[in-house]
Amino acid sequence: MTAETARIVVVDDDASIRDALCDYLARHGYAVRGADGAAAMDRLLAQAPADLVVLDWMMPGEDGLSVCRRLADADVAVLMLSALDSPPDRVIGLEVGADDYLAKPFDPRELLARVRALLRRGAQLRRQATRPAEGYGFDGWMLRLDIRALCTPDGTEVALTAGEFALLRALVERAGRVLDRERLMALTHGDAAEPFDRAVDLAISRLRRKLAQARPGADALIQTLRGEGYRFAATVRRL
Repeated sequence: MTAETARIVVVDDDASIRDALCDYLARHGYAVRGADGAAAMDRLLAQAPADLVVLDWMMPGEDGLSVCRRLADADVAVLMLSALDSPPDRVIGLEVGADDYLAKPFDPRELLARVRALLRRGAQLRRQATRPAEGYGFDGWMLRLDIRALCTPDGTEVALTAGEFALLRALVERAGRVLDRERLMALTHGDAAEPFDRAVDLAISRLRRKLAQARPGADALIQTLRGEGYRFAATVRRL
């Protein structure tokens, strides 16, 4: 996806911040719309989809955390903005489904870099969907790269966010190998990703939970090796 076609919605109740972000991103070629809260964002997304939502945490009415939970299964990336920057705050933001987290105040250039990284990842997934059917099979499951889908042995599709799918793919493609947090972060977010151990741990936790909900015991497919990293413990075949 190019900057000229990427669609971004900036959600912030502070008009000065919202307008500044919209102007800055628009100057870099993005199609940007602004919303002063959750209701306005919902109306904009109903009119036309977005590739990325830049979402403020602390807003009156429905706050950013609640909005992020609602968007978790949608085909849209979320960059959470917040004046809260302690590790627990970042953990909470990532736990509810944000794809990235940026503390205020921030350098606009860093915001732009994170926006570009999230959009590149989404574009890669969309390109994969245009290729001939391909994927991986393991223990009766199917990870379909062509349609970005995970299916249980009985054919039920498991809803994964873009980040969760990228993480599972990284593990499946390297089944049997131990991958540390830094390697997993690079595989799913790029080599320039900011290292944040808890981000990987939380993503693994969410992925395990979804696997177990779809099929009891399936969370054991992802093993933790204390002090080393994670390993996908299944025999994988290419479809």
